[in-house]
Amino acid sequence: MKHQVLGVQIDAVTEGEALDCITAFAREGGAHQVVTANPEILDNASRNASLRALINRAALVTADGQGVLLAGRILGTPFPARVTGIELAEALCKESARRDLALYFLGAEPGVVDEAAANMRAKYPGVCIVGTHHGYFRNEGPAAVIADIKQAAPDVLLVGMGSPYQEHFIDEHLAATGAKVGIGVGGSFDVLSGRVERAPEIFIRLKLEWLYRIASDRKRWKRALALPRFVIKVLRQKFHI
Repeated sequence: MKHQVLGVQIDAVTEGEALDCITAFAREGGAHQVVTANPEILDNASRNASLRALINRAALVTADGQGVLLAGRILGTPFPARVTGIELAEALCKESARRDLALYFLGAEPGVVDEAAANMRAKYPGVCIVGTHHGYFRNEGPAAVIADIKQAAPDVLLVGMGSPYQEHFIDEHLAATGAKVGIGVGGSFDVLSGRVERAPEIFIRLKLEWLYRIASDRKRWKRALALPRFVIKVLRQKFHI
């Protein structure tokens, strides 16, 4: 089932159901894009027709964040759970061996992505991470990176290069990499590497992880303006204003 928020169709799935979909995509073959849609991405998509079209042709779109869950409740079409990029990335590492899924990490600064992979191998023995590459290759172009991914032959390509660049990269290049599934995971590798800490458990339980991130990182202050703008747009959708 899909619910529409600001012109974007979002799948009403739990994390477990998302993992089942990704596993099925990997078995099917072909190229399947997964978008973890948070309020910032949805706000951008509401103003960018090409990004909106890209997301709407993705194989799976998840509700990433409490803001999207709030939008679902406002619109009378609640989502069963949030499915964030970071939680989906770690869940795939945890489930990799059992589901026979090979992963490739692409993104973050040089060194960070390798630390993320090392941490996941230590935390989840048996995880199959077949390759890594940092996300700073725009000047050189993507050809060498695509070739490396293709040689590694992952089932799932996790791309943490920021939105909307990561979504456009997956949309344009996933088929060429040979990976069956491509997922944009934002800053997940910074967290998985240990260089950036997640919010304390109390913030997560109170559903205020977003507030902790904003308060602890000045770079997010300007981006935080997307949340009230997003809520206003959802209210306009609700009341047809």
